[in-house]
Amino acid sequence: MKIPSTRLGVLGGGQLGKMMALAAGNWHLPFFALDTSRDFPAGSFCTGFEEGNFNHYEDVLRFGKMVDVLTIEIEHVNIAALLQLEREGRVIHPRPAALQIIKDKGLQKQFYIEKGLPTASFELFETPEAIREAVTRGAWKLPFVQKSRTDGYDGRGVSVIRTEQDLAEKLLPGASLLEEMVPIEKEIALVVARNKRGETAAFPLVEMLFDPDANLVTFLACPARVSPEIAIAAEALALAAIEAYDICGLLAVELFLTPDQQLLVNEVAPRPHNSGHHTIESCNTSQFEQHIRGVLDLPLGSTSLKVPAAVMLNLLGEPGYEGPALYENLDQCLGMEGVHVHLYGKATTKPFRKMGHVTALGETPEAAMEKALKVKELLKVKV
Repeated sequence: MKIPSTRLGVLGGGQLGKMMALAAGNWHLPFFALDTSRDFPAGSFCTGFEEGNFNHYEDVLRFGKMVDVLTIEIEHVNIAALLQLEREGRVIHPRPAALQIIKDKGLQKQFYIEKGLPTASFELFETPEAIREAVTRGAWKLPFVQKSRTDGYDGRGVSVIRTEQDLAEKLLPGASLLEEMVPIEKEIALVVARNKRGETAAFPLVEMLFDPDANLVTFLACPARVSPEIAIAAEALALAAIEAYDICGLLAVELFLTPDQQLLVNEVAPRPHNSGHHTIESCNTSQFEQHIRGVLDLPLGSTSLKVPAAVMLNLLGEPGYEGPALYENLDQCLGMEGVHVHLYGKATTKPFRKMGHVTALGETPEAAMEKALKVKELLKVKV
């Protein structure tokens, strides 16, 4: 692989594409993105931005022939075009076959069973009516979690069904899976990496705290407050998953930790992920640089922490506001030591839309969290 002449292309021009482009810029690597508008976050930071739809066969096929290596920032892309490009000898990471499994949560769950990776009990259903019938005959009991098999992200496509009224009103349309509502002590995650030569690396385990209304991560704390044994087991499980999928680049693995200290795979993403944003400031190699290293088959970078603790805060659009984005009290946050603000450049804010993130660094997890809480109180995305 020749640096910096290799042309790297990404399907998607959102914030993940933007941060990948910034990492590629350190090596002056030609970086191209495909999305519907060059006004999207990545547009100003790419060597070339192609306007098109990553769900359209012809657009993906055309774009894939423009670059040397093709990757993604979102799973919901045209798989048929990727398979054709692969048949033509193009380099694509993650593999289209793996991506085809991951983008369908039902196939994901079946994959874990086949590969012996622990996950919560589940069943696949084609319609909401079939779910109600299963509950009526006693095959499923409330409560449970329903997840759309495709197109769910950022809190969408998940419904928690607790009551008969929820069963009547809150079931998601279309094909879905039901998942046992397992007791959860913590929701944790880690990002692992792999290159074609078989090298692997794992970032430190993180702990996720969710907004109950939006079902989105509010805070992410690193390192996670778990025993060393759990941290080691989680890393081994995530590395087993990336090997099973035969993926080059990144795999973000979200896990449930139960009260009896069992680890269950929730779901995965074969790309840079929200759970790794803090690595830009807190680790020797950011997740974005590591993904580039993995897909280009370069040596993987060190994933060790440079600081004792980091807390990442997602900047979400405030409820009740939609329109041109304004950032209230941004100047105060920029004046705080150890606080790093990342704005994604989205022109319009909406309730709970991801508009940016902030990483707070500290000498202790408590100190980092204290800074992050202060930022959350101050920094509001309004109109």
